[in-house]
Amino acid sequence: MLLRCADRVLDLRFPRVMGVLNVTPDSFSDGGRFVDVAAAMSAAERMRAAGADIIDVGGESTRPGAAAVSADEEWRRVEPILCALLERGACVSLDSSKPEVIRAGLALGVHLINDVYALRQPGALEAVASSGAAVCLMHMQGEPRTMQRAPHYVDVVAEVGDFLAERLRAARAAGISEDRLVIDPGFGFGKSLPHNLALLRRLGELQSLAVPILAGLSRKSMLAQLTGRPVEARLAGSLALALAACEGGARIIRVHDVAETVDALKVWRAWRHETTLD
Repeated sequence: MLLRCADRVLDLRFPRVMGVLNVTPDSFSDGGRFVDVAAAMSAAERMRAAGADIIDVGGESTRPGAAAVSADEEWRRVEPILCALLERGACVSLDSSKPEVIRAGLALGVHLINDVYALRQPGALEAVASSGAAVCLMHMQGEPRTMQRAPHYVDVVAEVGDFLAERLRAARAAGISEDRLVIDPGFGFGKSLPHNLALLRRLGELQSLAVPILAGLSRKSMLAQLTGRPVEARLAGSLALALAACEGGARIIRVHDVAETVDALKVWRAWRHETTLD
């Protein structure tokens, strides 16, 4: 399975690691740590050295209850980081839903658009279609500021699958080729703990959509419910969720703790007989 990301191709026959770089003051896990360009670039280079295949840069928090920011402010936060990463040859993902920010990022040459609204904002679909970048289409019930108040589903896996199938049809109809498409079930985005666990147990059912699956479970609040751990102490739980997602067919794992996840995936691949150890 190959993913075309603008001027490069990512081999997804085995899971790849996407490192999270939030250049925001209010993200749930690392808000405020990387608003300084030098600090952000230092973190990005550590992730790349540890084995991150993609760096996912976000300039607006999408945690439950987060305040919205303007397109101008979001672009002010991400532009210097995107430029520096691209200059250094990184594979860069832009975590954004705003068409203005998406267009500006694509003009710079970002390789992937990671959109929690699945290109539903007016103009976003057309912006990606006119580029050669890949796109990740995510499911979210509601919107970030209210999504966790009372999420409800009859069958969460079927409903998430139906939504993603519809967004894939829209993307293909707009001219986005099959080899540029990724889906994300949106763990924690308008889902309760039982919803998240059902999605994880039945993640393999989404493989019927025939595009790569991205899973973002790192440090999520479901781990607070399962383990009682604060956000800075959720590494073990995050690794367990990452491996469960790989068992379900995920091919991109979005994480904060890159080095540890890379090591865990090496062990998992050896256990799955996908690698040979000397």
